Order: sequence, then C-alpha cells, then structure tokens
Amino acid sequence: MPDLPAPSSTGVRIAGDRYQWLIAWQGCVTAVRDAALHVADPVVAVGVEVDGVGNVDDVVLYRKQPPHTYTQVKYAADSSTPVNEEYLLKSSDQGGPSILRKLAWSWEQLTQDGAPVDFALLSNRSPDAGDPLISLRDSRTQLLLPKAARQGPRSKTGQARMRWAEGAGLSQDRLLELLKVLRFDLARDVQHLHEHLQMMMFAAGLRFDEESMHAGADWVARQVADGQRRLSLADIREAIGAMQLAAGSSRAVLSVATLKPDPMAQDADYAVDWVDRFESASQYTKRRPLAPATWEQLQADLEAAPSRMGPGSTAVALTGSLRLAPTFMVGAAFRMVTGVDIAVAQRAQLWSSGEEYGSPLEPAVDEHHLELGPDLAVAVAVATDPTRDVLEFLREQQLPVSRLLVLRPPGGPKDNDAIPDGAAANALAVGIRDCVRRACRPHPQIHLFQAGPKGLALLLGHRWNRLRPTIVYEDVNAEQVYEKAFVVNA
Repeated sequence: MPDLPAPSSTGVRIAGDRYQWLIAWQGCVTAVRDAALHVADPVVAVGVEVDGVGNVDDVVLYRKQPPHTYTQVKYAADSSTPVNEEYLLKSSDQGGPSILRKLAWSWEQLTQDGAPVDFALLSNRSPDAGDPLISLRDSRTQLLLPKAARQGPRSKTGQARMRWAEGAGLSQDRLLELLKVLRFDLARDVQHLHEHLQMMMFAAGLRFDEESMHAGADWVARQVADGQRRLSLADIREAIGAMQLAAGSSRAVLSVATLKPDPMAQDADYAVDWVDRFESASQYTKRRPLAPATWEQLQADLEAAPSRMGPGSTAVALTGSLRLAPTFMVGAAFRMVTGVDIAVAQRAQLWSSGEEYGSPLEPAVDEHHLELGPDLAVAVAVATDPTRDVLEFLREQQLPVSRLLVLRPPGGPKDNDAIPDGAAANALAVGIRDCVRRACRPHPQIHLFQAGPKGLALLLGHRWNRLRPTIVYEDVNAEQVYEKAFVVNA
C-alpha cells in the first residue's frame, strides 16, 4: 500500500464522525438482535448526541431497565497519544476541563437519583502499558478495578489514584465508585470495528457485507443531521426494511478463536478462546495446540458448546478464527439430530445448515488402493487437491487403511469458486456424506482429510452421522503434513 498523506483537520473530523456513526449503528444492530432473542434486559433505543447527559452523549444504549450505557467516543488519526494519565488529566486545548473531569461530572449528574449506569470511554487509541493505573485494566471487563484499588497510598498505584482523584474533582472513595462502572474500551481500530460490526450484523440476521454496514452508518448520520437524537427499535426496523438489509433470523453466537482473538467473543453466548494455547505467535502459522494443551481438551470444549448456549438456541452463528478440523468438530457437536440450524460467514455470504437446496450434489470420486489395513480414508478436495500429500502420509505412517477415496465437486477443485453459495455447499455436503455412507459399510473406521472452505467443513460435520467412528486430521504444515486432531463417533 502506498504511503498516505497526513489527513487535514477536516479529514480527521470526518473520520471521527464516521467512527461514531458506526458505533451507533452497532448499537442499533444490538437492539434488533436483543429483541429477536428475547434477552432479559434488551437495548430498546439508541441515542446519538444526546442532550442532558454531559460529555457521554456520543452514543447511548437505552435498555428496558437501567443501567443504560453512556459512551464517549474518541477517535485519533494516529497512535501518538495512547490512553494514559497525561491524556486523561490534561486540560482541553482551550484550557477547559480534562476528559476524566468531564466523565466524573457526567457520572455525578446521571447517578444523583441513585440509578445505576454503565460508562464507557471508547477509542481507537491504545492503552499505555506503562501507566500505573491503565496498565491494570482487565481486558475481559475493560475495568481498572479491582487491581487499581489494591495497593496502599505510598505505592505507585496509590499515588496515581490520588492524582486521578484530584484531576477528577472527586475524593478517592468516590473515584473508586466511578471506576466500578467506567469501562476503558480501547484499541478499537477501524478495521477491528468493521469486523466486529459485520459479524454483529451476521448474528442479527442482516446482510453483513461492507456496503450494508456503511448503509447503516449512513442512515445514522442522516438521522443526526435531521435532529433525531433517539432512534427507537421501531425506527431501526423501519430503516432495515427500507434498506433491504434483512437476510434471515437472529442467532445465538458461538465464538471459537484459535488463530486470533475474536471481536465477537464479548457478545457470544459461549466463547472458546484457544489463541494462546496454539503454537506460534502468528495467526497465519497457528495450526495445532501448544503443549501441554491437547486436541482432546479442545474437543471437550467444543463438544460442550450445545449445552452452554442456553435453552432455546435453535439457530447458532459460528464466529472466530479456526481451521478445518475444529470447524468440522463444531459442526459435529451441533449435528442435525440436535435440531440446530448452524451458520457461518463464508466471505460475504451466509452459509446455513438450514438453507434449502434442490438435490444432493454427487461428488466425483477417485479411488486409490493401499491395502494397509481395514479402514477407509477420505480426502475432500474442493479448494485444492491433497491426494499426493494424503497418500504419502498414509504410507509413511502405515495407517491401517485399505483404500483412499478422493471426493471432488463435479467441476473439480478451485480455490474460491468451486462452491458458489450456501445452497450448493449444503448439496455437496449431503452428496459427500451419502457417498461415504455407501463406501464405509465394510470398514470399521474412517480417516478424514479436508481441503476446502470453512463453511463446507461446518456443514459436513453437521451432517456426519450414520457412518463409522471418524479420525479427523488437521493440516499442520509440518514434515509429515497432517496430524490426528479429533475422533468423532458417527
């Protein structure tokens, strides 16, 4: 990418406004999904540039019952100003109150009648790891407490508390009360926000391509320009209809992260975070668990998902970053017998196990005889042809396999175009399953290898029943290429 010139002050202001409209649209999407899933205390309206709430007026999420969420949105054009004591206590450019003092004033105003509140400072700025208080932020809750309250007054933490209290115009006890509800939602860069918002739209049953995401933000901007500061659920639904954004039903969220953190984890009904339990620091080279973590432990976490999703979760969205074997395992955990419609975002498309299709798509089959034992090996060749690697692996490892079936879509393997949509993916998954059913009858066990899109792995696992116990392998890009990951009883 070529170097970009520094943005003008107008450019920064426009980018900041856009950032705020995207945050507000995310609140609108939350309201739609909350209503569809009948959550206990749903978001019922979204405020933008709200009067009478001090400087936390940028985006307000009004819930059926308090606490409402009041958010101050702070956008930066670069990373020169991390969030730290200096940033929070510094007077404004015009010599006015600091950010922290304004937050304290707003908090005191909104809580004077005893009502609970939820406060957030949301920014694309990063937290300063060297700051005595900000460095204590819990990434799960985004709160500085309880760690910020633990050390005595002579410690670095205690001295920082004293400076913060003075800067906020509060006693230290009152500062700690504020910090109980003030979340520091930081490092929300634009790319992260886009990814999170698009997955929120996916889970809410909306179109989730970039054009649809920006259409929602544009609608928010128009409402603000027209003086509409409170967007009701009825307003939001009417806008979704007018923009033709509806694409299906809202879904409970299963977040599985093995390669990089999932922005949807905080919104998930059940989250499996294995990023730090996989080998390698790069999302591009993470392929297997890092000892002492094991595939068996990951399988147990994934198989627990159906019981952790909550009652009535019959439509589930899978989000996160995971390779083919874990994706297949998720599908197997939510097999058709569970009555769950499970879906994944495949590029900008929704691939759902409940999507209708015409008839099963029979795969083309190549057969290779090995006569090493009684088992059946199956290689799914959709994105590329893994035949050579699989044959070499089977022979080198002397796996007890009688024959290898290589199953391809009728048009042959293609990187991104072999399966055009979710209906075709379902048809091919059923065709592969039926083909393997017929082939596995004389064999006691199946060895499964995959080279295809994540969505197909999910749909195939979802339909993997009335077969044989199946060993699922992962491509670990090592000398022996494959590694045994999971055993699925089918």
